Amino acid sequence: MSDFLSHPLPNIPDSDLPKVVIVGAGFAGLKLAMKLRKKRFQVILLDKHNYHQFQPLFYQVATAGLEPSAISFPLRKVFHGSNNVTFRMAQVDYFDPKIKRIYTDVGYIDYTYLVLAMGAETNYFGNKNIEETSSPMKTVSEALYIRNKIISNYERAINIERSEDRKSLMNVVIVGGGPTGVELAGAMADLRNNVFPKDYPELNFHNMKIVLIEAGPELLGPMSKTSKEHALTYLQSLGVEVMLNTLVKDYNGHKVVLADKGTIETQTLLWAAGIKPNTIGGLELENYAPNGRIFVDDFSEIKDCPGVFALGDISLMTQEDYPKGHPQVAQVAIQQAVNLSYNLHKIEEGKEKKAFKYKDLGSMATVGRKLAVVDLPFIKFQGIFAWFTWLFVHLMAILGVKNKLFIFLDWSWNYLSFDPSLRLLIKPKAVRPSEQKALTEER
Repeated sequence: MSDFLSHPLPNIPDSDLPKVVIVGAGFAGLKLAMKLRKKRFQVILLDKHNYHQFQPLFYQVATAGLEPSAISFPLRKVFHGSNNVTFRMAQVDYFDPKIKRIYTDVGYIDYTYLVLAMGAETNYFGNKNIEETSSPMKTVSEALYIRNKIISNYERAINIERSEDRKSLMNVVIVGGGPTGVELAGAMADLRNNVFPKDYPELNFHNMKIVLIEAGPELLGPMSKTSKEHALTYLQSLGVEVMLNTLVKDYNGHKVVLADKGTIETQTLLWAAGIKPNTIGGLELENYAPNGRIFVDDFSEIKDCPGVFALGDISLMTQEDYPKGHPQVAQVAIQQAVNLSYNLHKIEEGKEKKAFKYKDLGSMATVGRKLAVVDLPFIKFQGIFAWFTWLFVHLMAILGVKNKLFIFLDWSWNYLSFDPSLRLLIKPKAVRPSEQKALTEER
């Protein structure tokens, strides 16, 4: 057994309060910790990053619209002045429900209540070639990598004489017709149509293909038919080639192989085709649904695992209105966290808990500049008003006044000038062998 697994996590304050250990600082985990701060609990928040990532705007980092820092917020700063909340950057390995202990790469922690909110990762559906050669976008660092890759490709393309030889560098293929894929395609089309020709006048961007591939018959699956149709029309008007009912069979880093539809040359395959829940050791096989989500009851508690809860993308709560579980979106995670914070108090008081009931606040997606689709419970609308609605909702959801201000200024400048100023190719420093050895020894 690792030394880290054989000793308790150091420097955790002593407390007689019930100890709530939260794994993951995404929408669900962070919301729960914020609801429990300054309450009658000791809260230990664990995450492999020391910042919260606002996932709905990853695509804007990837397309040079926003700085990574604008959609990332330091977790320690969130809990300034909260004496009952402790954050630790750690990688969780597994937990033992019999002795109520969770093990991480920096030590173990005993808990009264354990909340699993690790979110989801990219699903490649078992295709190892695509996993190794495509670019996912589930973290800020992955979004920044995509930005660097795209800009680097054009810097390379400008030094290639024959236009035929530039195709694979200039073409961009996006797989997945959900909100992420649609928003990425629209943002890339805006860059191709209005920005890159000014940066690289030597290149002919009429030859640059932006292809959005969706395995199903429609874009934006969960949204209304009207929104789906408008999104398709908007993308096509921007010059995006949309391929529906199309499966990606393979990718070797240069050519996308389509099932029964030939190949597409590209060195940039952006994979937004699906997600799968992150996992943790300690649960039995029967705790998992076939899709990897964890079965929970109406109170988010894992079945046959008292005191252990799962929230957000990793949980599967079957109810009358949602027989296949709730959608894996931020609002479900946030509402489940709010409901659990209420129930934890009721459990401690020995009172009746409240079953979770999801309130659908609607869904939306932006499809390029001044184009968006919005489905609200009481109204559906598209176009520029939908775009402003999308901007307002996402701006209000961002943590921190400074981040809101920076994003507002960036969006305002981009709207007025149509020339985002973040097209910087920032490459990470290579780690020297001696530094790598030191890091390995530390672990």
